[in-house]
Amino acid sequence: MLHTDDERLWKVARKRAQFKQGLAVYVTVIPLLWGIWYVTIGKRVGLGVTTWPLYATLGWGVGVVFSYLDAYGIFEKSLTEREFERLKAQRDRRG
Repeated sequence: MLHTDDERLWKVARKRAQFKQGLAVYVTVIPLLWGIWYVTIGKRVGLGVTTWPLYATLGWGVGVVFSYLDAYGIFEKSLTEREFERLKAQRDRRG
């Protein structure tokens, strides 16, 4: 069984690997969507209301940003982990 700190590091490593995989898919798929758009509509119409890849780029991009923050930054510990540590500290102070 892994030590508690090792388990936490394993979770962080897994989140970072998932982020990198997701980013690779994003960087591959989004240009393909824009290419499809350009070939089918973009050459004739140009930028405008029919720029549907923009929605995918922005929507998926927001998800990629949150995935990055979860793996590398702001959300280092989950809310559950923080609450558990707070309750554990309260218990330890009582006795």
